[in-house]
Amino acid sequence: MSEPKPKLDGATVAEEDDGIRLDRWFKRHREGTPHALLARWARSGQLTLDGRKADVSDRISTGQKLVMPTPPVETAARPARKGRPLTDADIELATGMMIHRDASAIVLNKLPGLATQGGTKTEQHVDGLLDALKFDGPTRPKLVHRLDKDTSGALLIARTPRAAAYFAKSFSNRSAKKTYWALIVGVPDIQQGEIDLPLAKQPGSGGEKMHVHDSGLASKTRYRVIERAGNSAAWVELQPLTGRTHQLRVHMAAIGHPIVGDGKYGGKGAFLTGSISRKMHLHSRRLRIDHPDGGAIDVHAEVPEHFAASLDALGFDLLLGEIGIDDIAKGPPPKAAEKAAAKAHSKQIRKARRGERRGRTATSKPTDHVGKPKPKAKIGKPTARKPGTKKPQPRPARPR
Repeated sequence: MSEPKPKLDGATVAEEDDGIRLDRWFKRHREGTPHALLARWARSGQLTLDGRKADVSDRISTGQKLVMPTPPVETAARPARKGRPLTDADIELATGMMIHRDASAIVLNKLPGLATQGGTKTEQHVDGLLDALKFDGPTRPKLVHRLDKDTSGALLIARTPRAAAYFAKSFSNRSAKKTYWALIVGVPDIQQGEIDLPLAKQPGSGGEKMHVHDSGLASKTRYRVIERAGNSAAWVELQPLTGRTHQLRVHMAAIGHPIVGDGKYGGKGAFLTGSISRKMHLHSRRLRIDHPDGGAIDVHAEVPEHFAASLDALGFDLLLGEIGIDDIAKGPPPKAAEKAAAKAHSKQIRKARRGERRGRTATSKPTDHVGKPKPKAKIGKPTARKPGTKKPQPRPARPR
């Protein structure tokens, strides 16, 4: 008598899981599934991606259909393997990053250089610190999206399984809005626009690097130049309309303006001279997402020290960043934006006056234009009238 076929379970790969290994997906979404069982499913052909036999080491892409057997009850209930015990320093690090907390969600301002999840030779990461953020919650908090290791800023954590499912759906259907700040090399010719370039995994990189390719997945990024430092650098606001791996970094490098500090995609040209830090200047500034209990979460994450120092060194005004892409599209700017615009206008006037003062000398006369002396009236012989033209007559005086 043949054994009954196992019940099948299925899932669709979300944007936030694009580019990760299949076994990593199981650690995120099917906690407690033993690696040995996963490997057995793969060998027997019971584990498929888009209808084809899959391997545990395969890199998955957004939208792929994953099918697997339903694990036995005892396996599904098996607790996830515990990590190393948290130290007081770990707890202080985790709680110190917290910028929002309610019954369903926590938002962290992730530090640059801190990985979101563990990997080869990565011992400290956000996922390993989540036990410090359990507080009085019923279960261990769970990551619902990622930031690159060197990218700082707003990172959402779900405190309940219900919230995790709700937030994951928001990221998948793109209702969640993420806004980034970045410093880039050079200044785009167009001050505000949309980058629409398909992205694919670069061959030979093991899936760790992306590139623009016609056969890649559709990828779109909105951008706005907030302020510029001559022609050498610009401060930009970025809004990913899709969620591909390294999307913002690849898109900016592809249009010839890599993110400052991103040697992976910009090479040596991604670094500025002088006092500007060599760290990555990409920051998740704002996160807006609907809340499972009603209303919405809308948080702003302050830039890290090296980013703030670079903005200051380049003479950028933080108030100008408050005029967002969405604010411009909606019409009248908020009061903070009006104040920023007025301040920027005053700044330009001060610059012009400084140039005017430099153009004057002790004996020079007042100028009409910056650095250019007022032209003297030319004295010479009167010009001859052309033949046939009448001599101009004086105007009659007005009666008093």
